[in-house]
Amino acid sequence: MTEASHPIVWLHHAGQHLGLVPSLGGSVAAWQVDGPGGADAPIDLWRPWDGETVDLYKLASFAMVPWSNRISGGGFSHNGQFHAMEPNRAGEPYPIHGDGWLQPWDIRQSASDTLEMALRSQCFGGGPYDYECVQTFRLVNGGLDQSVKVVHRGAQPLPYGLGLHPWFPRTPGTRVTAPVQAVWLCGDDPLPTEHTTQFPPGWDLNAGASAHGSLIDNAYTGWGGTARIEWPERGLQLIANMPDFEQDGGAAHHYCLIYRPPQGPAFCFEPITQPIDAFNQPGQPGLRTLAQGESLVMRVQWRFGPLDRESSIGG
Repeated sequence: MTEASHPIVWLHHAGQHLGLVPSLGGSVAAWQVDGPGGADAPIDLWRPWDGETVDLYKLASFAMVPWSNRISGGGFSHNGQFHAMEPNRAGEPYPIHGDGWLQPWDIRQSASDTLEMALRSQCFGGGPYDYECVQTFRLVNGGLDQSVKVVHRGAQPLPYGLGLHPWFPRTPGTRVTAPVQAVWLCGDDPLPTEHTTQFPPGWDLNAGASAHGSLIDNAYTGWGGTARIEWPERGLQLIANMPDFEQDGGAAHHYCLIYRPPQGPAFCFEPITQPIDAFNQPGQPGLRTLAQGESLVMRVQWRFGPLDRESSIGG
């Protein structure tokens, strides 16, 4: 299976180029900006797809719906009913990242700088979720406006979560900075075991953390709704902002996740609406129970520009 099997739809605006692959999990193939003067090779803001592999972990980004990260215990209970969930990725003992990334999406509306794609998912893989989801991508001057909206269509209310899974290229000096209050630690199994305000060395996003180092695959709580990726070798930065931060409950209801593998050309900063295995944590933190016809929306504004070490990130 190659690019010919999963064609890329390109958006262009203000020196930016966004490649989308609706048939491959509604994912992103590349987000690039023209180099200085327009003559140099484009600069990748997200790590680009090679156009061949169908492994979504090799794409530039994908949406996580109707929940993000892992669910333990073979499923979850809600309103007194247990819902079984099967593993959905080879090598993973737990179901991960929902099911939207495992299905083809349909283009519903497109323009030269905007694309909307939709998914109607009905109990995929034997799971309990019956929903519609719409992703919108709009290139604007200096960046990308991205949204994911899910509508519950099932008769029985269920808990939902959303997330985005972009991969950022890492140069030797790449750093990520974000206001956070605490982190969930884990053992060899990536499921959370301890919630703490004492960050391990090199993990404190408030001070800025290197994109290189030992493995991080952990969710942070009390996220302030902004983040900055710095590429000093490029003199470039990319800022993420949640425009609905205050109306969505502020830091008490926002989470993010860092996936920093020890090797490889990229790492992840993921805006998410719930921590890892929230389904099996007391109170199901961050999850939103939706009745039939109710919706949940995540919007992110990504903006790039010259690296400004004096700019402030956070609250």
